[in-house]
Amino acid sequence: MRYNPMAIEAKWRERWEQAGVGEVDLDAAPRPFYNLVMFPYPSAEGLHIGNVFAYTGGDAYGRYMALQGFDVFEPMGFDAFGIHSENFALKMNVHPARLIAQNVTHFREQLHRMEGRFAWSHAVDTTSPAYYRWTQWVFLQLYHRGLAEKRMAPVNWCPSCLTVLANEQVIQGACERCHTLVVTRHLEQWFLKITDYADRLLDHLDDMDWSPAIKTAQRNWIGRSEGLELSFPVVGHPDAAVAFFTTRPDTVHGASFVVLAPEHPLALSIATAAARPAVAAYVEAALARRDQERADVTRAKTGVDTGARALNVATGREIPIWVADYVLGSYGTGAIMAVPAHDQRDFEFATAHGLPIPWVVEPPGGMPASPTAAYSGPGTVAHSGELDGLSSSEARERVMDWAEREGHGQRRVTYRLRDWLISRQRYWGPPIPMVLCPTCGTVPVPESELPVMLPEVDNFRPLGTGESPLAAVPEFVDTTCPRCGGPARRETDVSDNFLDSAWYYLRYPSAEQADRALDPERIAKWLPVHMYIGGHEHAVLHLLYTRFISMALHDMGFLPFDEPFRVFRAHGTMIHEGAKMSKSRGNVINPDELFDRYGADTVRTYLMFMGPYQEGGDFSDQGIQGVYRFMHRVWDLVDGALTRGLGDKTPEAAERERHRTIAKVGRDYAALHHNTAVSTLMAYVNALTARRSEVARAELETLVILLSPLAPAITEELWERLGHTELLSQQACWPAVDPTYLVDDEVEIAVQVDGRVRDRIVVAIDGTQEEALAQAMGSERVQSALGGRQPARVVYVPGRALNLVAARSPRQAANE
Repeated sequence: MRYNPMAIEAKWRERWEQAGVGEVDLDAAPRPFYNLVMFPYPSAEGLHIGNVFAYTGGDAYGRYMALQGFDVFEPMGFDAFGIHSENFALKMNVHPARLIAQNVTHFREQLHRMEGRFAWSHAVDTTSPAYYRWTQWVFLQLYHRGLAEKRMAPVNWCPSCLTVLANEQVIQGACERCHTLVVTRHLEQWFLKITDYADRLLDHLDDMDWSPAIKTAQRNWIGRSEGLELSFPVVGHPDAAVAFFTTRPDTVHGASFVVLAPEHPLALSIATAAARPAVAAYVEAALARRDQERADVTRAKTGVDTGARALNVATGREIPIWVADYVLGSYGTGAIMAVPAHDQRDFEFATAHGLPIPWVVEPPGGMPASPTAAYSGPGTVAHSGELDGLSSSEARERVMDWAEREGHGQRRVTYRLRDWLISRQRYWGPPIPMVLCPTCGTVPVPESELPVMLPEVDNFRPLGTGESPLAAVPEFVDTTCPRCGGPARRETDVSDNFLDSAWYYLRYPSAEQADRALDPERIAKWLPVHMYIGGHEHAVLHLLYTRFISMALHDMGFLPFDEPFRVFRAHGTMIHEGAKMSKSRGNVINPDELFDRYGADTVRTYLMFMGPYQEGGDFSDQGIQGVYRFMHRVWDLVDGALTRGLGDKTPEAAERERHRTIAKVGRDYAALHHNTAVSTLMAYVNALTARRSEVARAELETLVILLSPLAPAITEELWERLGHTELLSQQACWPAVDPTYLVDDEVEIAVQVDGRVRDRIVVAIDGTQEEALAQAMGSERVQSALGGRQPARVVYVPGRALNLVAARSPRQAANE
């Protein structure tokens, strides 16, 4: 019988669905294991091959854990709201409600065909009112806790997507979705106070079993800094002072000027009459530029003198106050004490505008005679009065003590992290469940009235005015105040789809329950998630937001844990022909075509063999053909053995190989080293095929079980052909390893003749020198190197090497 992957896979997909493979009794399961891979955006016509790569790795891990006897819960859903989906609908000129539903249907078909072991009875779709009702409920809990507020703020605005973006969605000054350069607008927006959790988000990272690169990215994004908030009075303005934060209080004596951001409230008010016109013109021009452009370190440092002076409280000297656009109003206090000798940007500004550059920290090698750059490292403090001679760290503490004692400042901790901006001026998202009443102000929608339904409208295109398209729908906007019953308006912004995904893992176990968001008993039993897998690109977006929501819900008493995932592993990225896949390069791979040509088993196994799962790999047409041939060899091996008849007993050497294969493949699956698991299985197939004697049933069953996490259908078919009536996909039958077979009783050692390696031999690990020498003397390479001579000296290092020093020949002896 020939291997026919299409027929075999169709047969077993149907059988698995009938048997409910992947479904778990969440209430009765004795060994719960929650295995999860980030759910997809259905914002395109179908899954791409990178999705299949990610889901196969997670699914193989889940299947391995099920074979170990765990009750594996591996749900799937669709992150279907948001800009990605809406923009695709705009591109296709189809209403998102219809288009995304079609995409979801196709995605489900593809996930079914790729043989994912998913618990479809617990699937979620974030666009379903049954789901976003509870997203709105999460928002209300945050609001009641004081963690959601609406306020005016400068925000990132994408001119293409026509909506605001969170800081985390701006990559190098551009929209992370469409790559358009963003601009700054001042709008009233809803924020979630993630900054209240900055310390916990940072401190927990030390003990988390997450991919190191993700933890590093989160540490850098949170950006905790300890320092001093210091104030310099403005001379001639008794009620005005400039406050700034510095991590280098030891350099305060070197502050030779102050710089205000153009948007700083003092920029115009303290400017002298003579300087005010120039300051006003500069401010207007600067505010037209993007923050990312202004922050570019390669730009020329421009600025204007306000004519005002500040008092450096450490030196008692008056120093000029400038306005310059390299200082941003959105960062820190929007002002800096400029220390040009010890900050490169300040050095460049001072050099450009002829301002003094006093050195107050000597580098270890001494001060340069003609400095061409700032020195920002630690050293010995100089030209700083009583601080002279102290180390930077000593002076830092001394200055902070002095500032707090004299009332000039206080110790402070600051963060790079900013509150999470969730307002979106788009159509395709959950309406924010708030009402704006002229009498009562901002009022939350009662939980009993959730969900606030997203109305179906014909014109869903962004208005571009700073308002959502929902603002143009009177039937949605006009309502009554839940508090006073008077006329009111609904909030017309929708929430960021990252709020949908920040809690979806909590909904899966309770997805079929309509009366509550979370089943507390299931939450306690199944969470935190045991294994979570996703992409590096979500390090400071989804993964950070999810941790925040988990902590907040824990503090409110809804969760018995405050970290959502016990283990997180980031999968790698696939490339094709040495480059990232894109339509413009013409190297995009359609998984449907691969399924049609090779079958899902081959595709799954090749994607895992292609390279380390946590690094990725380069897709090769030749490589997948090699795995396709491997599947045929597996089939032919089992089919041929069944035809010839199975052996009753495994030879000792073969049994050793079997147990070592089980141990190695098991370690690889557990560590997500799927590529080396495939390599080991290929070697095992080679060993079984090369045997002339009969292959035993235990050997074939071991091969089938070990391959099944990667290739479920062919192994299910072979399992049945081996006489089993139960589904392999529902068995806890990972073979046990006999540790005695893992102990080496032989070892390969090098044989050296006169200091050069001439051969390698395999000897008993506890063998004697005489036994090793006898075996070495039987080697043609060793005899050739000896040239007919006998060893004059033998040195044996057990388990490592046998060194032979050849006797001198008669000619050598005569020449001496």
